[in-house]
Order: sequence, then structure tokens, then C-alpha cells
Amino acid sequence: MVLPGMGPRRDPEAVARIRAWVRREIEDDETTVLVTELACTEPGCPPLETVIGLLSDGDQVHHKLHKPLAEVTKADVEGLLRST
Repeated sequence: MVLPGMGPRRDPEAVARIRAWVRREIEDDETTVLVTELACTEPGCPPLETVIGLLSDGDQVHHKLHKPLAEVTKADVEGLLRST
């Protein structure tokens, strides 16, 4: 669910940067990497979150970082993907 006035946002530079970090971390050119920023409606969640989707051979994995695209760091991505 997207809150009024808080629709998905697009920052092409941040998306490309995060996607590149994900690709380096997973070392797989066949997996589709989706990166988007969405309004978070869960209790206690910041207003915006970054969602990273990995699609491969019928499998779908989604990761969430509870911060806007512009605040996501390489260390965030590495930690997120290494912990799964």
C-alpha cells in the first residue's frame, strides 16, 4: 500500500549504484536485480524504504533496507546480502 503523496520514487543514479553493489556481491549476471524505493506502512518503520528484489530461475527473494535510496551505502548492501 502506498500512502497518498508518498508514491514510489525514482532516483536513477542511486538505483544504478545500488544495483551495481548487489551484482558485485552476488557475483551472478543471470539474476535480475530490481531496486526501488517505497513508502513503508509497517508500524515503527521509517516513511521510505529501499527494496531489493532478486529474480532467478523462478525464485524470488526480496530484501528491505529501512532507509531511502539516497541513504543506502555499499556496507548496507553487503551486510544485507551476506546475512542471508
